[in-house]
Amino acid sequence: MTASLVLSEAELENVAPKSTDRGPRLLTRMRRRLRCSGPIAKSFLLKFIPILSWLPHYPFKEWLLGDVISGLSVGIIQLPQGLAYALLAGVPPVFGLYSSFYPVIIYSIFGTSRHISPGTFAVISVMVGSVTESLVPNDTVVLTGNDSVTDVGDRVAVAAALTFLVGLFQIVLGLVQFGFVVTYLSEPLIRGYTTAAAIHVTVSQLKSILGVSVMQRSNALSLIYTVIEVCSKIPETNPASLITGLIAIFVMFAVKYLNVKYNSKIRMPIPIELLTLIVATGISYGVNLNKTYGVDIVGVIPVGMKAPVLPRTELFAKVVGNAFAIAVVAYAFTISLAKMFAVKHGYVVDNNQELFALGLSNFVGSFFHCFTIGTAMSRSLVQESTGGNSQVAGVVSCLVILVIILKAGQLFETLPKAILAAVVIVNLKGIYKQFLDIPALWRTNRIDLLVWLVTFVSTILLNLDIGLGVSVAFSLLTVIFRTQLPHYSVLGQISNTDIYRDVSKYTQAKEIPGIKIFRSSCTLYFANADLYADAVKKMSGLDVDKLIAMKKKAVKKQKRMQEKNEKKAAKETQLKHRGAGKPEKASLSFIYP
Repeated sequence: MTASLVLSEAELENVAPKSTDRGPRLLTRMRRRLRCSGPIAKSFLLKFIPILSWLPHYPFKEWLLGDVISGLSVGIIQLPQGLAYALLAGVPPVFGLYSSFYPVIIYSIFGTSRHISPGTFAVISVMVGSVTESLVPNDTVVLTGNDSVTDVGDRVAVAAALTFLVGLFQIVLGLVQFGFVVTYLSEPLIRGYTTAAAIHVTVSQLKSILGVSVMQRSNALSLIYTVIEVCSKIPETNPASLITGLIAIFVMFAVKYLNVKYNSKIRMPIPIELLTLIVATGISYGVNLNKTYGVDIVGVIPVGMKAPVLPRTELFAKVVGNAFAIAVVAYAFTISLAKMFAVKHGYVVDNNQELFALGLSNFVGSFFHCFTIGTAMSRSLVQESTGGNSQVAGVVSCLVILVIILKAGQLFETLPKAILAAVVIVNLKGIYKQFLDIPALWRTNRIDLLVWLVTFVSTILLNLDIGLGVSVAFSLLTVIFRTQLPHYSVLGQISNTDIYRDVSKYTQAKEIPGIKIFRSSCTLYFANADLYADAVKKMSGLDVDKLIAMKKKAVKKQKRMQEKNEKKAAKETQLKHRGAGKPEKASLSFIYP
């Protein structure tokens, strides 16, 4: 067995020099990628249109029934959520149905996740609503069945322009392989942001529950001002609207609790949102809640599809900043849920393809008056728990929405808005559970807890868009902070094992005699190099600076001795050469007789 050599960088370069043909190899790889051939074209096509790869091999016998049941369940839930979240986005309810149809069809073709349910989402809808209501605060346009595309309200135009840019940003980021950007949105940041957004959503729905009118705000501290205004208008509460909303909230919470409790005994959960909408619409129509008690209702819902129309380009400059923020947030929610289900069911999702699919869904949807979509956890859990196995479930849910758009939309025109507000609030229950993150993070990672709290507070006080920017900036600062204050430790071996642990935390860990194993919790680079060196010196147990000084002194002494010997040898050589250059003296010989 030969001993291993310890080499410096210079010696290693002499022993194993780096390759010098990187340029030609790079050109070869580029030519290979740009070369057009049948297999390459097929691989490219299957990568960007995943449905072409999985649909020909779809196991109809094993998956079809589950996908149909799952699609029907999700479609039934998608209907009330689409109507409700459209009000969050500040547009008429029918556009929530459009946003639950066109983008979902596109995602089913281009997406790689088999279990998420794309479509309207409360957090994204309220972000869109903050933009539409700030740019068009007094839009009162109501659509009728005979309207042409030019009669679409200004808020719808703003939402479509915003969605166009959101989709464009996501497509471009997906094509340039920028899917890793979501790694900078840590889980504590996302959960803190969504918790704060849930409070924004809840407050925005109080006006519908109480039956009062509230001024729309989108600047800093808007949530605080809205709460104050709502409290000041409590004496103006419409009793019929309040009772309707509270009864709906109680019934939906109760039935959802039963759905969870008896989940193993029922194949398909009770569609309580749809049942609530049907019953409330029937009561509202029979009693005439709108005229008799002044309860706000949904109003006219046009039947049929709208022709595509180009978004208004003059609005792009006004919404471009919000579009980028919404694009990142929507993707962060989508990819986090997609990865969760992929790990659970043992398949792989492509980060960049998901970004491209979501972008294309929003981009195409913007031409059909859709507002920005995301991925709702509640629908995704229903899609998975009811037997969904593939994107076919999404297509089935779209067919349910299509029937509503073409035939049944008018049946919900007398639906009280308080019912839609109740649907929104009830579906935020899962997000509100994220407050339990606070004690958990306190026990495990207090820096992550600080990120959660800063994100929550900044989003509450500064609104959704500015709050997100502040949260991301603070999260990046914590990354720098962690690299500047890493955890350094000396490792010892646990007896009779190959496990090494920090000797300061584990009494069973013992250092190996004559060896120091030093560990740093972060990568070494220029910003923490001095900290790293100081920690190594401190934990080595030796006066390293003194040893280094002694070594430098010995090196200098050795160098002086070497220079002295070199001078002496040079002098001797010089004298020798001088002696060799002189002529030899003549010698006389005497011979004695």
